Amino acid sequence: MLVPLTRKTFEELIPIVATANQYNYYWGKLSDVLKRALISAISVLALILINVFIHDDGDPLFLPIGIAAGLYWFWGPVLLASFRNAEFRRYPYSGLWQGKVFDVYLTEEVVGQEEKVNKKGELIIVENLEQRINLELGDKTGFTVEMQAPLRRHHQGISRGQVAVMLVMSYQQNLETIAKYSDVYLPTANLWVSDYPYLRRDAFIDVINQVRSSRKSNKQQQTSNSSFE
Repeated sequence: MLVPLTRKTFEELIPIVATANQYNYYWGKLSDVLKRALISAISVLALILINVFIHDDGDPLFLPIGIAAGLYWFWGPVLLASFRNAEFRRYPYSGLWQGKVFDVYLTEEVVGQEEKVNKKGELIIVENLEQRINLELGDKTGFTVEMQAPLRRHHQGISRGQVAVMLVMSYQQNLETIAKYSDVYLPTANLWVSDYPYLRRDAFIDVINQVRSSRKSNKQQQTSNSSFE
């Protein structure tokens, strides 16, 4: 099933400003927070030096700029998530796609490398591995797509044959060619699978219910018209 969505609905599902889930995604680990704090400190120091050397009497504009720079550690995730949302929002057409889980399996992927010193004092490179879940999704038309996401405990409820719903994007109005797709929702298990939470999840579930209700009403109307004839 592929149901085209209006531009208004699409923009409600992927807003300009970061959602809470997107903010949490980019908030990251303690090391990420410390990196942003370091950027904030360096930015504030740079602004102070510029203000001292260029404006001896001080420039009032540097105060709000300095406050914003000093709080980068806090609002940085909003900026990063908004940039990522903007990449999705550039697609002019979108639709609600429903299919099934054809296959599900686990893999280990290299997500980073670290330099460490072993007991002999030698510098070695250690690969950081992460368990990831892989889904193969498809429908009756022959459309298939494979997606991968970090493995989470609740993913154990995923199995073949489950209904899968996601938002798809295209440059074509008829959605013949899918250029991008969002995180996946499995309604029967009430589970989400994603690397990055693109969607406003509450709004997406509302759209799913609206589409299903509309299709059910149309079927009932068709049945009623057939009986009348």
